[in-house]
Amino acid sequence: MSLSDPNLVALADHFGIALEFYDWKGRRTQVAEQTVIAVLAELDVDASTPQRAAEELQRLRDDPWRRTLPPCVVVREHAEGRVDLHVPAGQWVHLQVHLEDGRDRECWQVDNWNPDRPIDGAMTGEATFAVPGDLPLGYHTLIATVGDGTTATSTLIVTPNWVGLPRAMGSSRVWGYAAQLYSVRSRRSWGLGDLVDLADLCTWSAYQGAGYLLTNPLHAAQVVAPIEPSPYLPSSRLFLNPLYIRPESIPEYHDLGEEARADIERARHGTLDEGPNVVLDRDRSWAAKRAALELIHDVELAPSRRMAYEAFRAARGRRLVDYATWCALSEDFGADWRDWPADLQDATSEEVAAYRRDHADRIDLYVWMQWIADQQLSAAQAAARDSGMPVGLVCDLAVGVNGAGADAWILGRLFARDVHVGSPPDAFNQAGQDWGQPPMRPDVLAEMAYAPLREMVAGAMRHAGGVRIDHIMGLFRLWWVPKGLGPRMGAYVRYDHEAMVGVVALEAYRAGALVIGEDLGTVEPWVREFLRDRGILGTSVMWFEVGPDGRPLAPEQWREYAMSSVTTHDLPPTVGYLAGDHVDLRDSLGLLTESLEEEREVARRERESWLTALRERGALGEEQDDPEQIVLAMHRMLTWTPSKVINATLTDAVGDPRTQNLPGTENEYPNWRVPLSGPDGTPILLEDVFEDERAARLAAVLRG
Repeated sequence: MSLSDPNLVALADHFGIALEFYDWKGRRTQVAEQTVIAVLAELDVDASTPQRAAEELQRLRDDPWRRTLPPCVVVREHAEGRVDLHVPAGQWVHLQVHLEDGRDRECWQVDNWNPDRPIDGAMTGEATFAVPGDLPLGYHTLIATVGDGTTATSTLIVTPNWVGLPRAMGSSRVWGYAAQLYSVRSRRSWGLGDLVDLADLCTWSAYQGAGYLLTNPLHAAQVVAPIEPSPYLPSSRLFLNPLYIRPESIPEYHDLGEEARADIERARHGTLDEGPNVVLDRDRSWAAKRAALELIHDVELAPSRRMAYEAFRAARGRRLVDYATWCALSEDFGADWRDWPADLQDATSEEVAAYRRDHADRIDLYVWMQWIADQQLSAAQAAARDSGMPVGLVCDLAVGVNGAGADAWILGRLFARDVHVGSPPDAFNQAGQDWGQPPMRPDVLAEMAYAPLREMVAGAMRHAGGVRIDHIMGLFRLWWVPKGLGPRMGAYVRYDHEAMVGVVALEAYRAGALVIGEDLGTVEPWVREFLRDRGILGTSVMWFEVGPDGRPLAPEQWREYAMSSVTTHDLPPTVGYLAGDHVDLRDSLGLLTESLEEEREVARRERESWLTALRERGALGEEQDDPEQIVLAMHRMLTWTPSKVINATLTDAVGDPRTQNLPGTENEYPNWRVPLSGPDGTPILLEDVFEDERAARLAAVLRG
């Protein structure tokens, strides 16, 4: 069978599997047949032979006729929608909308000339209804009543046309810092930056004139060693990482006895490491911190605190208990639920329910940790706003989760099992990338009325004024890499972007939040236009902002609706990039496909082209070539763009030359384990940042 087989092509089209793509050099590339078959298998479709492909295609075409209503309908505000209903031939049917506020609205039938169809031995008819175009934004319920007395329900989502800027921002521009929280340690930290450090960093940033602070994803990681260092490969995007809790800031800490508090203080000191070659150790910090949290958890809550805790539990519902159950099970059976006893691999099994009853105290510990983390994150956002920030925290939302983690266990079949998300070969990583994350299945997402996406986005905005969506192209398509084939043999799988972006827009509207989409890399041009038309900001990085002639783009030609920066966490800080450290580092790890000399020459030409542009525009003097002067000039150029949001990394503010992450590596480089450092590479603490004159000079430039 080849891709010329019409049934295989039709199956790929049904699921949005692209049969070809344009690579980073603009070459049209066809997807391999085995890739298409492997991706279909992950969608529960057996296309291994022409006959089976034909049978599966017929089943998929008949499936919508087997249900009265589609699982989910998404419409934009002020737009009249259409819904196809399927009922026994000759039966009448009535459709209404039950709104979130309790009111009911009627739908009306419109022409549909499709003939009746035999489905499973019975004739089935199709009727089309119009949905009113003046419905309020929100998540509503469609209710179909059939003449034979049966009823069916479905979710109707009405989404806003436009997100735009938060009211607190008005139409003005804001600038802010981006920080990797774990790397920003203070003298009171437990070896890693925490949520109290985040609050203090917000206060300092506001004092410098910043309007927001962007932090790395704060999603939950594993609770047993080894803890995954990447904040972009979390265990759960629904919950917070308890590793960021500051135990001494919990009110009940002060009710402990003197000896217990002394033990906790000694444990904290055991996590401190201020040597010159520090590699952040999450396992050590978490072991010490968890022991402290266990002691504090045993303290009885005061009545008002108990009520607040119970309210939090009720608001977060079953998902919270499921997550805490996963944490407790991980302690007993290991971090990868796929290796647990078979009867515990299903979060809804009787065996899991029995475990939950038998380990209620341990599960309550992890529920309580989420409450504490939520309170401390809320305090950080309050510190930001109280200090005058119009936006405050902007939290990052990772593109995916660890297949061994909590979300994959809790949400079950939502995630494909034997395929990973990645990226095709590009200029930065010419072998392609496998990110090790299972993708969400677009068909199951629709079946669940996008509830997991709703929860993730709402959670990210719960105590923030904005959200950055990593790899926002994932709302449109993802590069699926079937197990054993490698990233070069992947394929793009499309998602219902109208629904996905609509849900993000609705949650942002309700939260009054800013939405920034990371749209770097290989992006179809219409995607950026679609996001701009919905009021979602893109991302512009100076090193990548070049025109068709390869020369730096003039500042006035940059996008208005974008968060613009000089660098990003996947690149070295600017002083390191200027020095060509990224080339030498990739060469030392064997990641270059061109010769070292050629890559160094490319980097040199890139640097010189920007220095020329900076001097031509008057951002940099002719005789200025000190790295800090160049960094200031590049940020000065940022302020001349029309971009509504300007960003500077904290590493650039203090002159840190060390990169946080080198894409395409795992343990070859200490990704996500590098502490914030000064210009000489020596680690510095948050208190040092507060007094850093270099940071003050950069802030002065950003203030204009």
